[in-house]
Amino acid sequence: MRVLVTGKDGQVGRELAALPHTEFEMVMAGRGDCDLAREESIRSLVRRVAPDAIVNAAAYTAVDKAETEQDLCFAVNATAPGALAEEAARLGALLIHYSTDYVFDGTKGGPYVESDPVAPLNTYGASKEAGERAVAAANGRFLVLRTSWVYGSHGKNFLSTMLRLAQERPEIRVVDDQIGAPTSAGAIARATARLLRQYALPSTSVPSGIYHMTAGGSTSWCGFARAIFEARSAGANPQAVNPRILNPRVVAITSEEYPTPAKRPKNSRLSNDRFNLFFGFHMPQWQEQMAEVVAAVRQPNLVSFLRTPGERE
Repeated sequence: MRVLVTGKDGQVGRELAALPHTEFEMVMAGRGDCDLAREESIRSLVRRVAPDAIVNAAAYTAVDKAETEQDLCFAVNATAPGALAEEAARLGALLIHYSTDYVFDGTKGGPYVESDPVAPLNTYGASKEAGERAVAAANGRFLVLRTSWVYGSHGKNFLSTMLRLAQERPEIRVVDDQIGAPTSAGAIARATARLLRQYALPSTSVPSGIYHMTAGGSTSWCGFARAIFEARSAGANPQAVNPRILNPRVVAITSEEYPTPAKRPKNSRLSNDRFNLFFGFHMPQWQEQMAEVVAAVRQPNLVSFLRTPGERE
């Protein structure tokens, strides 16, 4: 089974590349291999590789910057997935595409299900919702996996930002009225590999469509930050690391106290029931995923981890 993976240098792409795939022939593609803002570049790549499955792990994820780069954001998050889906349909290949909790406005009282109306609050969310529609419109075999609050041991994300801020200041103010499920790139990659194995079986009959795939449980950004520092402290050598860096004071604030160019949904909880039913497994709890990532970025790798750039893939 030949699998084309876009976004090889991004958080999920790097985790997919690191997994053992003896049953797959993985073709990893990054910016140098394909310009996601150019539709002809995408189609040329797919036709050259001729994969049995495509995993689109590339995306424009700079949520605030997207408010002033709308054309680029939509090109990468909406037009590109549509082109990939059309090429996949032409080949009879499966497309796995990642979407986001930001397609919802966050006003629902409980976890969102796949059939709930979408109402994105910002350009990034609107571009991802447009990408979902473009993928479905190709009428091929596809899985759109909505996930949330993605982070990992590589790239720019909430966890790396918290660890960097801990080095710079004794107190960190973090929003406490936005709720969701922090989901690690590693857990997403492992679940994706499992889905690919299932779809390689002739007996697989899971229908194409949208599925929510997030970590189990939920917390606020503030709760996530505090858990990160608790996990860091539990496994660190206090004689080797400044205690202030291990345990900065985390102060809970409201979204209104931390205004951003892009508005965020306050409720980002997604129900995984449909995913669990159709695929027969659950994503690990967010605390378990977080502990694994924190362990991976402990000294001496912390400094290099904090310096890793990258938002587009």
